[in-house]
Amino acid sequence: MSDEEFQKVTKSVRPSMRQPMATVEQPRDAAARAAELRNHSDTDSGSDEFFVEPGIIPQDWSYEWKMRTVLGAEDPAHQVALQRKGWEIVPASRHPEMMPLGYTGTMIIRKGMVLMERPLEITEEARSIEKRRALLQVRAKEEQLSSSRPGEFERSHKGENMTRIKKGYEAMPIPE
Repeated sequence: MSDEEFQKVTKSVRPSMRQPMATVEQPRDAAARAAELRNHSDTDSGSDEFFVEPGIIPQDWSYEWKMRTVLGAEDPAHQVALQRKGWEIVPASRHPEMMPLGYTGTMIIRKGMVLMERPLEITEEARSIEKRRALLQVRAKEEQLSSSRPGEFERSHKGENMTRIKKGYEAMPIPE
């Protein structure tokens, strides 16, 4: 039996033990990839990883990040409270650019926070109520500071309040 005949017989009997040679994928253009990364990377440490581009939020809706897990544990009572206030989970399929390629989950999650939505009208009402409550707390404290109980010295002199209250607004420090 010749060598050619032997190879024909062995090919028909068993498959080749050699793996087909893999095609070598050419590297992408590094400059083009670097430009792409610069367009959407968070190179500065001061960037907000929870920033949501306002242009992607549907009209008449509001988006907010809400707590989903703390140290990996979910809080079902908190989730129920959010639902009662009208918050619903934003589907990841609506904004796939906010998740990694190949992500198969249904929620947009970052560091235990989930992106949620509700009608803007309800959010504005809730903010108005919160602002009203805060102003009432400030007024109550001002009254408490400027009034005196029986037996205490008056906190006014010739009709002018002696209690000085300064009001200001500044950013709260966020612990690391």
